[in-house]
Amino acid sequence: MTAIQPPRTYNQNHVARKYTPGKRRISIYWTWSYPWESNRDTTELDNRFSTMTEVRRVAWPAYEGAEWDEMHFLQGIAGTLELFHRSTVAFQNVAGETTGHPVAVFQRIDQAGYKLPIDERILDDTDTLMVFGLDHLVSEQEASSAEIAAINKWLEREGTCLLLGPHHDVGFSDDLKQRHMEYLHHGDALVPRQQRFGQYTRSLMKAFEVPVLNQYGLRPATVGKGQIAPLTINRDLDKLGLLNGVTTFNFHPHLPHYALTTDDSTSIHVLSRQPIDLDRPHPFTAAGNTEFNSFIWMPPKGKRAGDIMLADSTIFTTLFGGVESLESFWKNLATMPLASGAGTKKPLAVA
Repeated sequence: MTAIQPPRTYNQNHVARKYTPGKRRISIYWTWSYPWESNRDTTELDNRFSTMTEVRRVAWPAYEGAEWDEMHFLQGIAGTLELFHRSTVAFQNVAGETTGHPVAVFQRIDQAGYKLPIDERILDDTDTLMVFGLDHLVSEQEASSAEIAAINKWLEREGTCLLLGPHHDVGFSDDLKQRHMEYLHHGDALVPRQQRFGQYTRSLMKAFEVPVLNQYGLRPATVGKGQIAPLTINRDLDKLGLLNGVTTFNFHPHLPHYALTTDDSTSIHVLSRQPIDLDRPHPFTAAGNTEFNSFIWMPPKGKRAGDIMLADSTIFTTLFGGVESLESFWKNLATMPLASGAGTKKPLAVA
Protein backbone atom coordinates (compact mmCIF):
# COMPACT_ATOMS: atom_id res chain seq x y z
CA MET A 1 0.00 0.00 0.00
CA THR A 2 1.41 3.38 -1.02
CA ALA A 3 1.72 5.86 1.84
CA ILE A 4 -0.17 9.10 1.40
CA GLN A 5 2.32 11.91 0.91
CA PRO A 6 1.87 15.41 2.35
CA PRO A 7 0.62 18.03 -0.12
CA ARG A 8 3.31 19.90 -2.03
CA THR A 9 3.54 23.66 -1.79
CA TYR A 10 5.00 26.24 -4.16
CA ASN A 11 5.50 29.99 -4.40
CA GLN A 12 5.78 30.64 -0.68
CA ASN A 13 8.35 32.31 1.55
CA HIS A 14 10.55 30.11 3.72
CA VAL A 15 9.30 29.49 7.26
CA ALA A 16 12.27 29.64 9.62
CA ARG A 17 13.07 26.52 11.65
CA LYS A 18 13.38 27.02 15.39
CA TYR A 19 16.64 26.23 17.11
CA THR A 20 16.57 22.81 18.80
CA PRO A 21 19.55 21.76 20.95
CA GLY A 22 21.49 18.99 19.25
CA LYS A 23 19.31 18.95 16.13
CA ARG A 24 20.94 20.08 12.92
CA ARG A 25 19.07 22.24 10.39
CA ILE A 26 20.13 21.48 6.82
CA SER A 27 19.66 23.67 3.76
CA ILE A 28 20.34 22.99 0.06
CA TYR A 29 21.33 25.86 -2.21
CA TRP A 30 21.26 25.24 -5.98
CA THR A 31 23.71 27.69 -7.53
CA TRP A 32 22.08 27.89 -10.94
CA SER A 33 19.92 30.51 -12.55
CA TYR A 34 17.00 28.26 -13.39
CA PRO A 35 15.75 30.60 -16.15
CA TRP A 36 19.21 30.93 -17.74
CA GLU A 37 19.80 27.18 -17.75
CA SER A 38 16.29 26.26 -18.96
CA ASN A 39 16.28 28.95 -21.66
CA ARG A 40 19.49 27.76 -23.29
CA ASP A 41 19.43 27.40 -27.07
CA THR A 42 19.00 23.67 -27.69
CA THR A 43 20.93 23.97 -30.96
CA GLU A 44 24.03 24.67 -28.86
CA LEU A 45 26.08 21.49 -28.52
CA ASP A 46 28.04 22.31 -25.39
CA ASN A 47 27.58 23.66 -21.87
CA ARG A 48 23.89 23.04 -21.45
CA PHE A 49 21.64 20.50 -19.75
CA SER A 50 19.76 17.97 -21.82
CA THR A 51 16.12 18.46 -22.67
CA MET A 52 13.68 15.98 -21.19
CA THR A 53 13.02 14.75 -24.71
CA GLU A 54 16.72 13.92 -25.06
CA VAL A 55 16.66 12.16 -21.69
CA ARG A 56 13.67 10.08 -22.78
CA ARG A 57 15.42 9.11 -26.02
CA VAL A 58 18.68 8.05 -24.37
CA ALA A 59 17.14 6.40 -21.30
CA TRP A 60 14.28 4.74 -23.17
CA PRO A 61 11.99 3.23 -21.94
CA ALA A 62 12.61 4.53 -18.40
CA TYR A 63 10.54 7.68 -18.91
CA GLU A 64 7.77 6.37 -21.15
CA GLY A 65 5.05 6.24 -18.50
CA ALA A 66 2.15 8.68 -18.67
CA GLU A 67 3.57 10.60 -15.70
CA TRP A 68 6.41 11.77 -17.95
CA ASP A 69 4.39 12.87 -20.99
CA GLU A 70 3.77 16.45 -22.11
CA MET A 71 0.53 16.63 -20.14
CA HIS A 72 2.24 15.82 -16.83
CA PHE A 73 5.90 16.83 -17.11
CA LEU A 74 8.07 19.49 -18.69
CA GLN A 75 9.74 18.28 -21.89
CA GLY A 76 12.45 20.90 -22.32
CA ILE A 77 15.58 21.60 -20.28
CA ALA A 78 13.35 22.60 -17.37
CA GLY A 79 12.17 18.99 -17.13
CA THR A 80 15.74 17.82 -16.62
CA LEU A 81 16.29 20.44 -13.91
CA GLU A 82 13.18 19.14 -12.17
CA LEU A 83 14.66 15.64 -12.23
CA PHE A 84 17.47 16.98 -10.06
CA HIS A 85 14.96 18.46 -7.63
CA ARG A 86 13.01 15.21 -7.48
CA SER A 87 16.19 13.19 -6.99
CA THR A 88 17.06 14.85 -3.66
CA VAL A 89 13.68 14.09 -2.06
CA ALA A 90 14.92 10.82 -0.54
CA PHE A 91 17.84 12.65 1.09
CA GLN A 92 15.48 15.38 2.30
CA ASN A 93 13.23 12.74 3.85
CA VAL A 94 16.07 10.87 5.57
CA ALA A 95 17.65 14.07 6.88
CA GLY A 96 14.28 15.43 8.00
CA GLU A 97 13.37 12.27 9.87
CA THR A 98 16.82 12.16 11.48
CA THR A 99 16.95 15.78 12.62
CA GLY A 100 13.28 16.59 13.14
CA HIS A 101 13.70 19.60 10.84
CA PRO A 102 12.63 19.79 7.20
CA VAL A 103 15.45 20.35 4.73
CA ALA A 104 15.09 23.82 3.18
CA VAL A 105 15.75 24.04 -0.57
CA PHE A 106 16.79 27.33 -2.17
CA GLN A 107 17.84 28.37 -5.68
CA ARG A 108 20.02 31.30 -6.67
CA ILE A 109 17.41 32.31 -9.26
CA ASP A 110 14.29 30.18 -9.24
CA GLN A 111 11.66 29.26 -11.83
CA ALA A 112 9.70 32.43 -11.18
CA GLY A 113 12.75 34.66 -11.56
CA TYR A 114 13.27 35.45 -7.87
CA LYS A 115 16.96 35.90 -7.04
CA LEU A 116 18.14 34.77 -3.62
CA PRO A 117 21.76 35.42 -2.65
CA ILE A 118 23.15 33.60 0.37
CA ASP A 119 22.57 35.91 3.33
CA GLU A 120 21.15 35.87 6.84
CA ARG A 121 17.71 34.87 5.53
CA ILE A 122 19.21 31.49 4.65
CA LEU A 123 21.99 31.28 7.22
CA ASP A 124 20.23 32.26 10.44
CA ASP A 125 18.27 29.00 10.66
CA THR A 126 20.87 26.79 8.96
CA ASP A 127 23.56 24.65 10.61
CA THR A 128 24.64 22.75 7.48
CA LEU A 129 24.58 24.58 4.15
CA MET A 130 24.96 22.36 1.08
CA VAL A 131 25.94 24.40 -1.98
CA PHE A 132 25.28 22.32 -5.10
CA GLY A 133 27.44 23.70 -7.92
CA LEU A 134 25.45 22.89 -11.04
CA ASP A 135 25.75 26.30 -12.65
CA HIS A 136 27.53 26.20 -16.02
CA LEU A 137 30.67 28.34 -16.04
CA VAL A 138 29.36 30.36 -18.97
CA SER A 139 26.41 31.58 -16.88
CA GLU A 140 28.98 33.56 -14.81
CA GLN A 141 27.48 32.99 -11.37
CA GLU A 142 29.78 34.51 -8.74
CA ALA A 143 29.44 34.98 -4.99
CA SER A 144 29.24 38.67 -4.15
CA SER A 145 31.36 40.31 -1.46
CA ALA A 146 28.22 40.57 0.71
CA GLU A 147 27.57 36.84 0.38
CA ILE A 148 31.16 36.00 1.25
CA ALA A 149 31.00 38.26 4.31
CA ALA A 150 27.73 36.68 5.44
CA ILE A 151 29.04 33.13 5.09
CA ASN A 152 32.31 34.07 6.78
CA LYS A 153 30.42 35.43 9.78
CA TRP A 154 28.18 32.37 9.83
CA LEU A 155 31.21 30.06 9.85
CA GLU A 156 32.35 31.71 13.06
CA ARG A 157 29.36 30.06 14.74
CA GLU A 158 30.30 26.74 16.33
CA GLY A 159 28.64 23.70 14.80
CA THR A 160 28.22 25.11 11.32
CA CYS A 161 29.17 23.10 8.25
CA LEU A 162 29.62 24.40 4.70
CA LEU A 163 29.45 21.56 2.18
CA LEU A 164 30.52 22.60 -1.32
CA GLY A 165 29.57 20.42 -4.28
CA PRO A 166 31.15 21.70 -7.51
CA HIS A 167 30.19 19.27 -10.26
CA HIS A 168 32.36 18.01 -13.11
CA ASP A 169 34.52 19.96 -15.57
CA VAL A 170 34.36 17.91 -18.75
CA GLY A 171 36.22 18.99 -21.87
CA PHE A 172 38.12 21.99 -20.51
CA SER A 173 40.94 21.41 -23.01
CA ASP A 174 41.03 23.10 -26.42
CA ASP A 175 42.26 19.78 -27.81
CA LEU A 176 39.22 18.25 -29.52
CA LYS A 177 40.78 14.78 -29.47
CA GLN A 178 41.10 14.99 -25.69
CA ARG A 179 37.49 16.13 -25.40
CA HIS A 180 36.39 13.11 -27.41
CA MET A 181 38.51 10.81 -25.25
CA GLU A 182 36.82 12.19 -22.15
CA TYR A 183 33.43 11.67 -23.78
CA LEU A 184 34.18 8.04 -24.60
CA HIS A 185 35.52 7.54 -21.07
CA HIS A 186 32.35 8.56 -19.24
CA GLY A 187 30.09 7.11 -21.95
CA ASP A 188 27.04 9.28 -21.21
CA ALA A 189 25.37 10.38 -24.44
CA LEU A 190 23.59 13.15 -22.54
CA VAL A 191 26.82 14.92 -21.59
CA PRO A 192 28.32 17.05 -24.39
CA ARG A 193 31.99 17.13 -25.31
CA GLN A 194 32.33 20.22 -23.15
CA GLN A 195 30.30 20.72 -19.98
CA ARG A 196 31.96 22.88 -17.35
CA PHE A 197 30.29 23.47 -13.99
CA GLY A 198 30.79 25.29 -10.76
CA GLN A 199 31.82 28.93 -11.11
CA TYR A 200 29.79 29.93 -8.05
CA THR A 201 31.32 27.24 -5.83
CA ARG A 202 34.75 28.06 -7.25
CA SER A 203 34.29 31.67 -6.18
CA LEU A 204 33.48 30.50 -2.64
CA MET A 205 36.49 28.18 -2.64
CA LYS A 206 38.72 31.08 -3.60
CA ALA A 207 37.19 33.37 -0.97
CA PHE A 208 37.61 30.84 1.86
CA GLU A 209 41.02 29.60 0.73
CA VAL A 210 39.82 26.09 -0.03
CA PRO A 211 42.80 24.64 -1.93
CA VAL A 212 40.75 22.45 -4.28
CA LEU A 213 39.86 22.49 -7.98
CA ASN A 214 37.10 20.38 -9.50
CA GLN A 215 38.55 18.58 -12.52
CA TYR A 216 37.31 16.22 -15.22
CA GLY A 217 34.30 13.91 -15.17
CA LEU A 218 35.55 10.43 -14.27
CA ARG A 219 33.77 7.10 -14.53
CA PRO A 220 33.98 4.96 -11.38
CA ALA A 221 35.17 1.37 -11.57
CA THR A 222 32.57 -1.35 -11.09
CA VAL A 223 32.64 -4.83 -9.59
CA GLY A 224 30.37 -7.83 -9.86
CA LYS A 225 27.15 -7.11 -11.71
CA GLY A 226 27.88 -3.49 -12.45
CA GLN A 227 28.03 -2.33 -8.82
CA ILE A 228 30.25 0.65 -8.07
CA ALA A 229 33.63 -0.31 -6.65
CA PRO A 230 34.07 0.37 -2.91
CA LEU A 231 35.64 3.61 -1.79
CA THR A 232 39.18 3.80 -0.52
CA ILE A 233 38.56 5.42 2.87
CA ASN A 234 41.13 7.11 5.10
CA ARG A 235 39.40 6.17 8.34
CA ASP A 236 42.25 7.44 10.51
CA LEU A 237 41.54 10.96 9.21
CA ASP A 238 37.76 10.68 9.59
CA LYS A 239 37.65 12.19 13.07
CA LEU A 240 33.91 12.96 12.82
CA GLY A 241 32.94 9.43 11.80
CA LEU A 242 31.29 10.69 8.62
CA LEU A 243 32.09 7.48 6.75
CA ASN A 244 31.12 5.02 9.49
CA GLY A 245 29.04 2.29 7.89
CA VAL A 246 29.75 3.67 4.42
CA THR A 247 31.34 1.49 1.74
CA THR A 248 30.26 3.18 -1.50
CA PHE A 249 28.67 6.32 -2.84
CA ASN A 250 26.45 5.97 -5.91
CA PHE A 251 27.41 5.26 -9.49
CA HIS A 252 27.50 8.40 -11.61
CA PRO A 253 29.46 8.11 -14.86
CA HIS A 254 31.19 11.50 -14.73
CA LEU A 255 32.29 12.56 -11.27
CA PRO A 256 34.74 15.36 -10.47
CA HIS A 257 38.21 14.83 -9.12
CA TYR A 258 38.74 17.27 -6.25
CA ALA A 259 42.36 18.06 -6.90
CA LEU A 260 44.35 19.51 -4.00
CA THR A 261 46.32 22.62 -4.83
CA THR A 262 48.38 22.58 -1.63
CA ASP A 263 50.86 20.30 0.09
CA ASP A 264 49.55 21.26 3.54
CA SER A 265 48.18 18.00 4.92
CA THR A 266 47.16 19.49 8.27
CA SER A 267 44.43 21.87 7.13
CA ILE A 268 42.71 19.66 4.55
CA HIS A 269 42.07 15.91 4.51
CA VAL A 270 41.04 13.60 1.68
CA LEU A 271 38.65 11.21 3.44
CA SER A 272 37.76 9.05 0.44
CA ARG A 273 38.93 8.20 -3.04
CA GLN A 274 37.00 6.45 -5.78
CA PRO A 275 38.63 3.83 -8.03
CA ILE A 276 38.36 4.72 -11.73
CA ASP A 277 37.28 2.52 -14.64
CA LEU A 278 40.69 1.82 -16.16
CA ASP A 279 39.29 0.03 -19.20
CA ARG A 280 38.24 3.38 -20.65
CA PRO A 281 41.21 5.62 -21.53
CA HIS A 282 41.34 9.11 -20.04
CA PRO A 283 44.12 11.74 -19.70
CA PHE A 284 43.91 11.49 -15.89
CA THR A 285 44.54 7.74 -15.87
CA ALA A 286 47.13 8.06 -18.63
CA ALA A 287 49.08 10.21 -16.15
CA GLY A 288 49.18 7.23 -13.77
CA ASN A 289 46.14 7.92 -11.57
CA THR A 290 43.87 5.04 -10.59
CA GLU A 291 41.57 6.85 -8.13
CA PHE A 292 40.09 10.33 -7.74
CA ASN A 293 39.39 12.36 -4.60
CA SER A 294 35.68 12.15 -3.81
CA PHE A 295 35.20 13.51 -0.28
CA ILE A 296 37.28 16.17 1.47
CA TRP A 297 37.15 17.72 4.94
CA MET A 298 38.66 20.94 6.27
CA PRO A 299 38.37 21.07 10.07
CA PRO A 300 37.85 24.38 11.89
CA LYS A 301 40.81 26.72 11.80
CA GLY A 302 41.46 30.10 13.38
CA LYS A 303 38.31 32.23 13.57
CA ARG A 304 36.45 29.70 11.41
CA ALA A 305 34.63 27.51 13.93
CA GLY A 306 32.69 25.61 11.27
CA ASP A 307 33.73 22.69 9.08
CA ILE A 308 34.12 22.89 5.30
CA MET A 309 33.57 19.79 3.17
CA LEU A 310 33.56 18.93 -0.52
CA ALA A 311 31.34 16.22 -1.97
CA ASP A 312 29.55 16.04 -5.30
CA SER A 313 25.85 16.86 -5.33
CA THR A 314 25.01 13.53 -6.98
CA ILE A 315 25.90 11.79 -3.69
CA PHE A 316 22.69 13.27 -2.32
CA THR A 317 20.46 12.07 -5.15
CA THR A 318 18.75 8.82 -6.05
CA LEU A 319 19.11 9.08 -9.83
CA PHE A 320 22.12 6.78 -9.78
CA GLY A 321 21.43 4.04 -7.20
CA GLY A 322 23.50 2.94 -4.18
CA VAL A 323 20.94 4.19 -1.68
CA GLU A 324 21.66 1.89 1.29
CA SER A 325 25.26 2.98 1.78
CA LEU A 326 24.30 6.55 0.92
CA GLU A 327 21.70 6.61 3.68
CA SER A 328 24.40 5.81 6.23
CA PHE A 329 26.42 8.74 4.89
CA TRP A 330 23.38 11.04 4.93
CA LYS A 331 22.56 10.12 8.53
CA ASN A 332 26.17 10.63 9.61
CA LEU A 333 26.10 14.14 8.16
CA ALA A 334 22.72 14.88 9.68
CA THR A 335 23.82 13.77 13.15
CA MET A 336 27.11 15.62 13.24
CA PRO A 337 27.25 17.02 16.77
CA LEU A 338 26.49 20.66 17.24
CA ALA A 339 29.13 22.22 19.49
CA SER A 340 28.30 22.20 23.18
CA GLY A 341 28.41 25.97 23.12
CA ALA A 342 26.05 26.30 20.15
CA GLY A 343 23.11 26.98 22.42
CA THR A 344 24.83 30.05 23.77
CA LYS A 345 24.73 31.50 20.27
CA LYS A 346 21.01 30.93 19.94
CA PRO A 347 20.27 34.55 18.88
CA LEU A 348 21.58 33.62 15.42
CA ALA A 349 18.73 31.14 15.13
CA VAL A 350 15.28 32.42 14.25
CA ALA A 351 12.79 31.85 17.02
